[in-house]
Amino acid sequence: MHHFCAVPGCPSTSEDDDKMVSFFTFPNAAHLVRQWTFFMSTYSGTVYKNSRICSVHFTNDQFSNFNQKVMGFAKRLRLMPGAVPTLPPLQKYLQPDDDHWDYWGMPRRESAFIRAATGLGPDGLPVFPLLYEEEMEAIAATVVTRDHDYCSAPKPGALDAAAARIQQLEEVIKHLPTSLGQVHFHRFCASDKDIRFYTRFTSREVFCDFWEAIQPSASMVVYWSKAQKLGQTFEPISEPISEPISPRPTKRTLRLVDEFFLFCCRVAAGLQEKVLADMFQVSLSTVSRVIVTWANYLYLLLGSLPIWMSRQQIKETMPSRFAQCTPDVRVIIAYTEVRCQNSSPSTEVFSSYRNITTFKGLIGIAPCGAVTFVSSLFPGSISDHELTERSGLLDLLEPGDGCLADKGFTIEKLLAERGATLIVPTNKMTAQFTTEDALKQQAIARLRTLVDRAISRVKEYLIWEHTLPLSLSGTVNQLWAVCCLMTNLQGALDLRGYSPVE
Repeated sequence: MHHFCAVPGCPSTSEDDDKMVSFFTFPNAAHLVRQWTFFMSTYSGTVYKNSRICSVHFTNDQFSNFNQKVMGFAKRLRLMPGAVPTLPPLQKYLQPDDDHWDYWGMPRRESAFIRAATGLGPDGLPVFPLLYEEEMEAIAATVVTRDHDYCSAPKPGALDAAAARIQQLEEVIKHLPTSLGQVHFHRFCASDKDIRFYTRFTSREVFCDFWEAIQPSASMVVYWSKAQKLGQTFEPISEPISEPISPRPTKRTLRLVDEFFLFCCRVAAGLQEKVLADMFQVSLSTVSRVIVTWANYLYLLLGSLPIWMSRQQIKETMPSRFAQCTPDVRVIIAYTEVRCQNSSPSTEVFSSYRNITTFKGLIGIAPCGAVTFVSSLFPGSISDHELTERSGLLDLLEPGDGCLADKGFTIEKLLAERGATLIVPTNKMTAQFTTEDALKQQAIARLRTLVDRAISRVKEYLIWEHTLPLSLSGTVNQLWAVCCLMTNLQGALDLRGYSPVE
């Protein structure tokens, strides 16, 4: 096995032709170990378990058999008890006419220990790494303490320049809330990929267009807690009002667009309220107040839009492959469930199909892929028949309309009372389908795939990925409707090239 010297800068190895060089392991005595380690730290060396120091670093009188080695009678040198290395590695290998190391080819540089000796710590003593107390005292005695120039006079005009700079920075700080508008949105949404992750909008352009559309009405929104307080303390006015009363402006911690962005982060990205509080540097109560306020505002705003399509609109937007086989389809329906917490032993929200506590809702889409119907959420134990009856869908159907659903929906009688028909996939027991029946079944299967993909888009709002907390149980219907309606802003569903939002 070849040995190497652990002292930095020493090129001695057991492969050298010079047989006079021997290698010694660290002694067992504690006081000798400290002295050997101190010698290593002088040259910024690291001590390992099998570190060795060569005989170059010891004086001749520290070897018990030096004369025998010189005469050739001894194979290796032997150290005397209490021997300590003292010689540096540069005396033998540094050329007198060159400032470079003969072996390493690197410029000579003072060790880190020597360079650190010129620095002073908070207590006026030099800062040395991993030194013992007696060694610290010995070195501290050789260091001259230097004082700071606190009493030195500044240059002419330096104080005036510093005062002017301070005043300039104070003016900048005063205008920070105005000049850094939308700071959170711009910080986290630098690209379209970030926009899709945090908001589920397809691009920055779509987000900006939607924000410009809702900004006029959003600027008049007050927090739900303030609205609730005003509603509780409302008193009738006995005297006539000569001038309209304008609501007092609400003091907001965040910019209005950042509040909307915070709501999107909670709903679309599924970030927890504690994370949002740290991101936006606000309190947890502010985050909760913003989420509830924007959920109710967007529910009223988007819910006022006429999303139910007329027969003429269905006919004009229906793809040609569906118009030939299923021309009477007005809506494709399917139900879905979301997990929720249960604070009571009641089994109303327990779904026997999922074996968990859930809320169940009904979604309807047009053959073109747009969401045209969203029901409220009901307890998970409700049946499909009762869900359809209580959802309000039957009030929108007209005689002659076709409602496409899965085979599990047994709502033929309910639709017949409205003059509508139920279209479901059939299992033909004959040997072969006719060409017309095969094309119709293919169209029904594609439409069923379309509604499943629409539901997948809603579930990509990651707030539904985890169990819905009880703190949002009062606004769960608003959040569900907003997520369903905002999927219409993501573009048409492509049956062949569909891919989930990133």
